Amino acid sequence: MATIKDIAAKAGVSIATVSRVLNHDEKLNVMEETKQRIFEAAEELEYEVRERRKKRRLKVGVFYSYSPAEELEDPYYLCIRFAIEKELEARGYKKQVVSAGDTPESLIGVDGVICTGSFSKTVVERIGSWGKPIVFIDTCPDLHRFDAIVINFKQAVGDVLDYLTGCGHTRIGYIGGMEDVATGEPVEDERKKEFREYLLPKGLFHPEYIKIGPYHAQWGYRLFRELYQEGNLPTAVFTANDSMAAGVYRAAFELGLSIPEDISIVGFNDIPTAKYMVPPLTTMRLYMDFMGEHAVRMIEDRVLNERDICIKVTVPASLQIRNSVARKQTEEKTPEESG
Repeated sequence: MATIKDIAAKAGVSIATVSRVLNHDEKLNVMEETKQRIFEAAEELEYEVRERRKKRRLKVGVFYSYSPAEELEDPYYLCIRFAIEKELEARGYKKQVVSAGDTPESLIGVDGVICTGSFSKTVVERIGSWGKPIVFIDTCPDLHRFDAIVINFKQAVGDVLDYLTGCGHTRIGYIGGMEDVATGEPVEDERKKEFREYLLPKGLFHPEYIKIGPYHAQWGYRLFRELYQEGNLPTAVFTANDSMAAGVYRAAFELGLSIPEDISIVGFNDIPTAKYMVPPLTTMRLYMDFMGEHAVRMIEDRVLNERDICIKVTVPASLQIRNSVARKQTEEKTPEESG
């Protein structure tokens, strides 16, 4: 921080004058031009201090809850990781991979940590014990202690269901997952919660159309076949990610179902391959690049500008309408109504 002495020297006035001007002493008889010169000097010096800080080369820890193999199963986190690492490289910052096993001693020299994925309460407490600026991506465990970048799941799921119901679908299924992190503590998926809260008041929530398993393509495949074999096939399925949607595609084709004529499908994430599926997948686009890049900037701001107020950034999503949803000509009836 610039001192009063520094400001006085730059403005060409006494230290006493600077002190009284900055404290808005109404009894001080000084020209407006002098006051302006003092305020400008203070601002310029503070800017110079900030710029000097920004030349510092940070070391940023990265904590990925997903393994490389899991990233390939669900490229959402792969895209975020690439964005983080690309931004760190562009800014000339060092990277250090960290884990739940790290301690404050092992993280000496690390300026802040970016955490991506899902974390149990136990792991969050361990992260908090490090005493570092922390940014969580995709979760907000404690806004009093950590920065966070999260998806607006209420808006995203609402937009998906607005679209499906607007296309005449009343029998809508959900194929998703629930995290089971290393400690065995389950973490509920917000998409499932928002799905239920949207459909329940409309009388369109059918528990028999919901299947939960790991967030992998093979589980999308397995769970859709279960729906089919149980005779609880909805007219549309919303999946928690595009990888699960790909599994649903494969199961549907094996079962002789046509997409979207027999079954409409909506994914989530808009991974790079979604538009190349046959037919191209309607899905909710998440801005993974922005999330990764902005996390680095939040760490930078926290460290270099000494920000001590925690910030939560909520990122909207946008529906990418392609060819995997059919418009129903008449309102669908439930099996009970048909029977």
